[in-house]
Amino acid sequence: MWRIVLVPVLLPALTVSAVQAPAQAAVAPKKVLIDYWKQGGFAGLNDHVVVYANGCVRLSHRTGPTVDKCLTGKEERRLRTSLKGLKLGRSEATPQGADFLKYTLVYKKHRVSRYTLPPSWQPVVQQLDKIMVKYWAPD
Repeated sequence: MWRIVLVPVLLPALTVSAVQAPAQAAVAPKKVLIDYWKQGGFAGLNDHVVVYANGCVRLSHRTGPTVDKCLTGKEERRLRTSLKGLKLGRSEATPQGADFLKYTLVYKKHRVSRYTLPPSWQPVVQQLDKIMVKYWAPD
């Protein structure tokens, strides 16, 4: 008799938890390898590249949709090699005048903004800019 009463009560609860488990797994945050912004200039750039630890990227411009793509193995290896030599340092003060490009990197939980590119930043920024040009094409 108790089975007849408990089964109809427990079955919906079990079904809901079984359905929610995969959905919760799907929204788990991805681990970010590096986050990059290129902003400013006369054109009003606002480019954003997020590279995830799994080798995929999320790209966005000032206008247009966000695009998700995955890097080739070679591109990912090249970027990871460049990141080994990256020294973030400290943020630069905003220069006087107009038409400056601001580069911001977030790497290993440190966020730094620069207006001039130090030597260790150059290979990383060049690769991230290439990724933006190559893969940002709204479908």
